[in-house]
Amino acid sequence: MKAVRFHEYGGPDVLRYEDVEVPVPGAGQVLLRVAGTSFNGVDANIRGGFMQGPIPVELPHTPGIDVAGTVEALGDGVDNVAVGDRVIGFLPMTGAGASAEYVIAPAEVLTAAPTTIPLADAAALPTVGLTAWQALFEHAKLTAGQRILINGAGGAVGGYAVQLAGNAGAQVIAKGSPRSSAATEETIEPVDVVLNLAPVEPEQLGALVTLIRDGGTLVNTTVWMPAPSDDKRGVTGINMFVRSDAQELAQLVTQVDAGQLRVDIAERVPLAELPALHARAAAGELPSGKITVTL
Repeated sequence: MKAVRFHEYGGPDVLRYEDVEVPVPGAGQVLLRVAGTSFNGVDANIRGGFMQGPIPVELPHTPGIDVAGTVEALGDGVDNVAVGDRVIGFLPMTGAGASAEYVIAPAEVLTAAPTTIPLADAAALPTVGLTAWQALFEHAKLTAGQRILINGAGGAVGGYAVQLAGNAGAQVIAKGSPRSSAATEETIEPVDVVLNLAPVEPEQLGALVTLIRDGGTLVNTTVWMPAPSDDKRGVTGINMFVRSDAQELAQLVTQVDAGQLRVDIAERVPLAELPALHARAAAGELPSGKITVTL
């Protein structure tokens, strides 16, 4: 099969489009024929060797933590999917990714793919959709009637967060600009929740805390910068890191198929062009939104 892998850490030039043996699923695993994966910023950080502590990978490594594909073969003990099923999932970051014609996935991370969009496009949902879901409902505990400011709403996670918060009955203030100063100037009434998705400066992140009512919450996805809080006012700052969750992913799929959640694709790139895509990312030339890698 064809795959894109890197044999050493480094810049985009370490990525190779090459022939690799098709893997065999073990107990609890599934072999998927990949229809699509996606590009995530963490892929570049892993390739560059910046995540060896929290996300150790074995070299050579195939990137691509999102997967959409068709079940090709089952390992022992798998009973939640069948050969021929169309599925999506968020793969373990430490294992081989989906930038290949076939990939091994733990059966437990998979859920049925949406039926109302192309299978390859569904690869745009798992990681960023789960990030938005977990930020809003697990960490911020957002409920109907609350006011939420989403800073950095123009990106892939932000697009889902705006939709999900609105579907939950919250009042959404969406700021596409990452500059919290603009958000501060335009937000007059206090909000219950701030969700920061943007790589702002620490002082800008701190300024967002002043917009939150007493007892409110700031959820921050830029985990290299600690989330500020205000103990005197009971404002809690939470840093979050997304995790795979097939049940939550199934709820996202349900909203997609009900027409309540839109899957937006900024660009579709063939697998062979993945090294060039990493180079564009390193040069800061990618559009906002989600880019899928198709096979």
